[in-house]
Amino acid sequence: MKETVVSANSFDARSTLRVGDESYEIFKLDKVEGSARLPYSLKVLLENLLRTEDGANITADHIRALGNWDSQAQPSQEIQFTPARVIMQDFTGVPCVVDLATMREAVKELGGDPAKVNPLSPAELVIDHSVIADKFGTADAFGQNVELEYGRNKERYQFLRWGQTAFDDFKVVPPGTGIVHQVNIEHLARTVMVRNGQAYPDTLVGTDSHTTMVNGLGVLGWGVGGIEAEAAMLGQPVSMLIPRVVGFKLTGELKPGTTATDLVLTITEMLRKHGVVGKFVEFYGEGVAATSLANRATIGNMSPEFGSTAAIFPIDDETLNYLRLTGRDAQQVALVEAYAKEQGLWLDPAAEPDFSEKLELDLSTVVPSIAGPKRPQDRIVLANAAEQFKTDVLNYVTTADESELESFPASDAPANHPNGGAPSNPVQVTAPDGTTYTLDHGAVTVAAITSCTNTSNPYVMVAAALVAKKAVEKGLTRKPWVKTTLAPGSKVVTDYFDKAGLTPYLDKVGFNLVGYGCTTCIGNSGPLPEEVSKAVNEHDLAVTSVLSGNRNFEGRINPDVKMNYLASPPLVVAYAIAGSMKVDITKDALGVDQDGKPVFLADIWPTEAEVNDVVANSIGEDMFNKSYQDVFAGDAQWQALSIPTGNTFEWDTESTYVRKPPYFEGMTMETTPVSDITGARVLAKLGDSVTTDHISPAGAIKADTPAGQYLTEHGVARRDFNSYGSRRGNHEVMIRGTFANIRLRNQIAPGTEGGYTRDFTVDGAPVSFIYDASQNYQAAGTPLVILGGKEYGSGSSRDWAAKGTALLGVKAVITESYERIHRSNLIGMGVLPLQFPAGHTADSLGLTGEETFSITGVTELNNGSTPSTVKVTTDTGVEFDAVVRIDTPGEADYYRNGGIMQYVLRSLIRK
Repeated sequence: MKETVVSANSFDARSTLRVGDESYEIFKLDKVEGSARLPYSLKVLLENLLRTEDGANITADHIRALGNWDSQAQPSQEIQFTPARVIMQDFTGVPCVVDLATMREAVKELGGDPAKVNPLSPAELVIDHSVIADKFGTADAFGQNVELEYGRNKERYQFLRWGQTAFDDFKVVPPGTGIVHQVNIEHLARTVMVRNGQAYPDTLVGTDSHTTMVNGLGVLGWGVGGIEAEAAMLGQPVSMLIPRVVGFKLTGELKPGTTATDLVLTITEMLRKHGVVGKFVEFYGEGVAATSLANRATIGNMSPEFGSTAAIFPIDDETLNYLRLTGRDAQQVALVEAYAKEQGLWLDPAAEPDFSEKLELDLSTVVPSIAGPKRPQDRIVLANAAEQFKTDVLNYVTTADESELESFPASDAPANHPNGGAPSNPVQVTAPDGTTYTLDHGAVTVAAITSCTNTSNPYVMVAAALVAKKAVEKGLTRKPWVKTTLAPGSKVVTDYFDKAGLTPYLDKVGFNLVGYGCTTCIGNSGPLPEEVSKAVNEHDLAVTSVLSGNRNFEGRINPDVKMNYLASPPLVVAYAIAGSMKVDITKDALGVDQDGKPVFLADIWPTEAEVNDVVANSIGEDMFNKSYQDVFAGDAQWQALSIPTGNTFEWDTESTYVRKPPYFEGMTMETTPVSDITGARVLAKLGDSVTTDHISPAGAIKADTPAGQYLTEHGVARRDFNSYGSRRGNHEVMIRGTFANIRLRNQIAPGTEGGYTRDFTVDGAPVSFIYDASQNYQAAGTPLVILGGKEYGSGSSRDWAAKGTALLGVKAVITESYERIHRSNLIGMGVLPLQFPAGHTADSLGLTGEETFSITGVTELNNGSTPSTVKVTTDTGVEFDAVVRIDTPGEADYYRNGGIMQYVLRSLIRK
């Protein structure tokens, strides 16, 4: 148990709050001048500083600076935020636990006590990213997928079970329970935390960018890389600048026929246009009270898609109602209400806090929408979707008029097509049962009700089930080429489907349960039916997916699917029935009924009253109590896993899943001075909007790649390769998959797509796998750099995007701009993030990627200060001052230590 930090209490803020028969120590915000005008999110940060004030890292001046916050100033004041807890999912959590286990050994080797390496803040890990939708459309699909999941991931699960027993304050939610963010809002989130007699706002960091879903419950938290999460678990505060806060005023109410998905896609489009990277977004106004908790959580979930750090709602009666519904005890609910009202954290719909910037949305103006084909912010009004597809598909097909595909980095300008319509390439396909059908560009081959974004929202889930019911009653079902999957975020969803009698209708349309996990949204869609995959690949068809997710980046959903669309669950069902993006589902018939009459979307779309009636009569507190009563125990399969004992892990040298990483090899207690970078070569020159999906290993492992070759050499059969995400505990696999996304375009190696570069250690600089070239460069002692464009590192908080970059030998990344998490993670792995001078790009400076680079001025960091710029020169005569994106003194300390883990390790031993 972490000892309570004894606050210096410079503002005499320590007080007592009595709720019922219980008393709690609290720190009063009104003791700080200026606190009343602060936005909700900054009040939460202010309380954090008051409670953890130690006179060194957190001082009275920091507290005063927050109280005197200038909403119009650019962020410059660093503060140290101490999250109350850490939450992880298994893809990102496994390497966290691997690193903690490795740190224990490193501490022991340096003469320290390995038991010191232990979470000092509560840490919870939910296994939700490993289930793959291999089987679908049958009653036993769920059971089969669970069996496959355990078979593939036994070593990882044994390791996590060991971690659950070896580390204090570390809990694991076993497989088959739900999606981390849904489990978080339904069970793990406290809203107000109680620990060692203190009551304080529940705050957290999570190893997944969609941690922000919990913002809907008034809980401040956001996604960080696994690297930062490890430090937070070990008691290191998160270094940050007091952010700008964007006030987003909601007015009015959603019109019937629109869903939370339509709302969130509208907000995503608005905020991406406005620009909120690195900022907090906070919702206020009378429309907040009219927004259900489920819809708030859906909006909070999409924060990474707009680019903000957090997207939070204050506490109100709706918050309390949700806490009651989900089985939180009466004392906890009473505490949340009393604490929020005492501290000025309770929603006042008429209040206008001091915001840096403001936007406004009348909810009644929201219309049905989807987003795609490759970015969440590219919203398309549903009525225009079929017409827009005709334009967008031209970027994904080769016609007689086009010499090559346009792909990443793709232009946003519409391509011209001489015929003015969608291209067609009909292919006859024979199904295993002997029936035939025609497959063409635009065919919906994946229709997935999946991901945390929407499966936590009973209104859209019930709407989807009612669409299925009405469709079945009209004699409709999915088209035979559509892979249909249902992957709810928790068992509560299937419980209320069962209670409402809706499960049989979902099954009849093909939406059988495939698992409780992320599945399609993270690329675990599983293979398309063999005959569909064969037709797609042999005829280069631009087929589509429609999913109720939050991510639709290129190459993410399924390797056979080029175009991906985000949609609400009921629209996912509708598109499965329509079978093609060429169908205008707002006016074209989806099919014909038993009497041969056309059936339109309006005929099977439920009314708001129908949805609300099912929600009201089918969901109760008892369901949540039942689902979560013994949530950490797991089923018999989980409990039967054999695990080692002891506080240091027994590494299996033959394991291809969990291996001891090399981060601490040769480490000493004294830091090595940082040095300038000379004689560096470019490993990759990339365009705009390079996401962490492009950088980090994700999805399936192909046999002819370095990762596939490694597994083959270690005796792993192709069928057992599993995904990169499942092998995140093995650095050897992950290094080989870094920068290997099938849609990556490295401009040094024109004409290639995927993980390729040119290797300048070899005569003629031939095209090579990035991993193979990296090994040659490292053997030659040549440091590497990456060149990039705007929004480098956008997307999920993938720690391996930074770990893989570092282990490939990259010493610096130079881009036009970064997204927050990846920039921070690069520093956490000892990689220097730099930016081109304002107004300049790699191309405008004449950089081709064939140059040799030198970066000087870095050594100024050894003097305890951070240079604002460093000098970059090339052997071709290019010279410029690159902006150093080490933004805080804390980040500078991490960089001087070679990374955040080395910094923490040295700090622990010195205690």
